[in-house]
Amino acid sequence: MTAKSFDAIIIGAGQAGPPLAGRLTAAGMSVALIERKLVGGTCVNTGCMPTKAMVASAYAAHLARRAADYGVTVSGPVGVDYKAIKARKDKVSNDARGNLESWIAGMDKCTLFRGHARFETADTVRVGDDLLSAEKIFINTGGRASVPDLPGVDEIPFLTNSSMMDLDVLPRHLVVVGGSYVSLEFAQMFRRFGSQVTVIEKSPRLIGREDEDVSAAILSILENEGITVHLGAGDIGFARQGSDIAVTFTAGKAPAVGSHVLLAVGRTPNTDDLGLDKAGVEVDKRGFIVVDDQLRTSVPGIWAMGDCNGKGAFTHTSYNDYEIVAANLLDNDPRRVSDRIEAYALYTDPPLGRCGMTETAVRKSGRRALVGQRPMTRVGRAVEKGETQGFMKILADADTNEILGCSVLGPGSDEAIHCVLDLMYAKAPISTLARAMHIHPNVSELLPTIAQELKPLA
Repeated sequence: MTAKSFDAIIIGAGQAGPPLAGRLTAAGMSVALIERKLVGGTCVNTGCMPTKAMVASAYAAHLARRAADYGVTVSGPVGVDYKAIKARKDKVSNDARGNLESWIAGMDKCTLFRGHARFETADTVRVGDDLLSAEKIFINTGGRASVPDLPGVDEIPFLTNSSMMDLDVLPRHLVVVGGSYVSLEFAQMFRRFGSQVTVIEKSPRLIGREDEDVSAAILSILENEGITVHLGAGDIGFARQGSDIAVTFTAGKAPAVGSHVLLAVGRTPNTDDLGLDKAGVEVDKRGFIVVDDQLRTSVPGIWAMGDCNGKGAFTHTSYNDYEIVAANLLDNDPRRVSDRIEAYALYTDPPLGRCGMTETAVRKSGRRALVGQRPMTRVGRAVEKGETQGFMKILADADTNEILGCSVLGPGSDEAIHCVLDLMYAKAPISTLARAMHIHPNVSELLPTIAQELKPLA
């Protein structure tokens, strides 16, 4: 079979693939864009957009129940129409995917192939009956939920972050296995929808990559809403119990018996069925494609972007991967992965915004550091909104005045964190933040105040 020739092949239409196709075609290149499922990847279909639409519904329900705190009268109990919540979520996701499909369809010199791509050589890829070839190939295949090899897991119906999006009934009792970002967002939203929720985490605290004060604060927030959390859970297993599912853990503990079980224990890269061995592309022991600082793989002419390369597990890191590749290929601008600063948010309510180093990482680095912290109970805007859970913390280098990191847990923190993140990219010293005038009343207006009150990290 004669291969169809293109200037570039992009495998995967997630957050990096379509914008790269747009840049390449605008530069006059012919592009084959391959997608085996839905364009938009995890973010549009089963991740950011649908889940944050549901988080918004959960927040509305929670706020309505607190109406009396604000002097507002609601006649009768607050009800939740889960089918309407799902319909709203589906519309948000479907509209975004439809817009993306229209954009791709309008790209001159871009051909969308739907099917499963597999390498046959380092420059040829098969999609169904089509054989495609190109000198440049970009892998953007994303990841999927990991399914742990735990006793009984094959004998029960379980949910992942993806299949949760298809659920059309509200669980009576949702048991969440895992205590990190995805699991906590689902745990809180379904509790606010009215489900009984139990979280089972094998580690001694929630979201173990965060500082202990952050973990403890989030645990308190969840428990205050009636979520049962079991930490340090060992020997997790599953068994049918009538129409329910029993999740056993830690000898001597009563099992958590729920109507539904969500497994949220990490992600696996979608690289095991691409035929990477035929192309000679190197992967690490976890299956992530090995890339250099400009996202080139071990094979010249092949790049890997997004979750499949292990350089980040977020929409913003995937999109930044596209920007790095495009800058190097098309703009003579040598951008690198190592230029970016770690930043992300946890979309519980209140959300957590994070950038740079944690306090734990700063301590391990051996630097002389300064730290400042303020609880949300001392932030006027949080008090006015009646949302005073959480705190803010800033870390700086005592010798260079470099801003090292920031954690903001509180209302609007996913936006406020960018005040610090942008200064870090500008390599501005902590004194720049300390001297800044922010708008009052606002959560972020206290960041300069904290920067003026730094003390040595004990």
